[in-house]
Amino acid sequence: MRELLIFCLIICLAKPCISQEHTRKSIKAALVEYSYNDITSAIAYYKKLKRINKQEYNFNDENELNNLGYQLMQDDRIQDAIQIFDLLTSEFPHSFNAFDSKGEAYFHAGNYELAIKNYEKSLELNPENSNAERFLTDIAFRNRDKNKFGKVYSKKDYLDDIDQLVSDLTTINPHPYKFIDKVEFWEVVNEKKRLITDTTTYSEFIWHCSELIANINCGHSALPIYFMQESEMLPDSLRFPMELFNIEKKLYVLDPLINHDKVKFGDEILSINGKSSLDLIEDINKHIAAQGNVGNSSKRHLFNGQSTAMIPYALGFPTSYEVLIKGKSAAIRLDKLTQYALNIKTIESCEEVLCLNLNGYGEKTALMTIKHWDYYGGSFEIIRDFIDNSIKTIQQENIENLIIDVRGNGGGNSYVAAYLLRYLVKEPLTYFQEAPQGSHGLKPASPFENAFNGNVYIMTDGRAGSTTGQFLALVKEHNLATIIGEESNGALVYTGGQKFHKLNNTEVFYMIGRVNHITNAKSALENRGVLPDHYCVQTLNDYHDDKDTVLKYTLDLIHNN
Repeated sequence: MRELLIFCLIICLAKPCISQEHTRKSIKAALVEYSYNDITSAIAYYKKLKRINKQEYNFNDENELNNLGYQLMQDDRIQDAIQIFDLLTSEFPHSFNAFDSKGEAYFHAGNYELAIKNYEKSLELNPENSNAERFLTDIAFRNRDKNKFGKVYSKKDYLDDIDQLVSDLTTINPHPYKFIDKVEFWEVVNEKKRLITDTTTYSEFIWHCSELIANINCGHSALPIYFMQESEMLPDSLRFPMELFNIEKKLYVLDPLINHDKVKFGDEILSINGKSSLDLIEDINKHIAAQGNVGNSSKRHLFNGQSTAMIPYALGFPTSYEVLIKGKSAAIRLDKLTQYALNIKTIESCEEVLCLNLNGYGEKTALMTIKHWDYYGGSFEIIRDFIDNSIKTIQQENIENLIIDVRGNGGGNSYVAAYLLRYLVKEPLTYFQEAPQGSHGLKPASPFENAFNGNVYIMTDGRAGSTTGQFLALVKEHNLATIIGEESNGALVYTGGQKFHKLNNTEVFYMIGRVNHITNAKSALENRGVLPDHYCVQTLNDYHDDKDTVLKYTLDLIHNN
């Protein structure tokens, strides 16, 4: 009883302190109001307030400075953000998150040496900080040797690396055989081992690796950075000397490049070096990671950006190319490239990552663009404020039709997508039916009182995966919007939490998904993406002319409705 009385007394005495802490003013707000445009003055003001008025502001909450730093990064003021993170780490020298944030600022500033230093300090304070591990591996990936195209390793080195890769795939990923039969998977592994010889080059080996990883059909397990490992080391003289466009599993000339006197834009290519275009596409697709059995709707986008590199890898790096054009009786021998600059072209409704546009789409129509959900930790505040302010503006302007553009959105923080859904749903929504323990998504989220009540249209494509696939699956499950575009890259099942790895001998980089997530959308298919209500993709001519086919279709749909 005595112990209970003492405990109650402690609780009672503590309550005023807790209440006082919660009522203290925001130091971030004070700095922004005082001198957001001059961070040096803001920092001096911070130190002055802490010296003379410490009890009035919440100096004990490290998130205040952390959020300010991310706000500055969002405004492309990286050096100012670094000053704030310097202050943050000096104020909270034992916070792993403070050093993690400063490491990210240096990373975006291109100062990898100081980024590494701060991420290593963060890991020292918290060895479980997977975000620091991810960035450190990313830096190592950026600093990799890009001149290994013709390098030859020993056969044993290659075989040992295949064993390492396959072991990681089948032990780290929680369900490697979910979308491929186990026997079939190991048949491919053994076939790749048989192809290894004493003369196998690094470039040939990395092509084998890409198929092994893609075989488990996990959208979070792949060779990273969109074929850049393979593309950057490929000599220009070996590139396929035209840019192609894959649509409906047919290949068309997008840019003839050096061969403009032999072929023209829009020509359909029936075969390359005697191999049919369909067979070539299907062979290349085996090497491109996607979720489940989504297939060409997801993979064609990567091909369209990297066709000059993917074709050489698929054909074994020929020294010359002949193409058969539809309507021509004989194959055409192409001239070689002497130089090439990779230029991945996209049609976008907005140049920024986050946009709200009320102009040019009709009096009662607004367009919201979200290119990724990758806002974690202190940066969540950025997209939260964007969504809140956008909905407020939409309601003030009496908008009736909201278009949400998530084309090319490869995923990010599921909490962000769940936050936007709360503005669209009418009833409480549970985001996941299975997720890591303690996940917010396992708890029902209530609609916001000021939820949008108009018509919602969502534009998507095959690049929309991970969190975006979840978002679309829940939209369709609850009938929240009309979806326009093509099948998304997955919907129901995802193995997120991917981590970078590097093979011991050849130093090929790869990533593997580790954590199972199942979206709470019973209508979604396990092995497919979300199918649109209206199928629409960018045509070759519109892509060439920078016309947004999908946006035009959506606006016509709104007009007709």
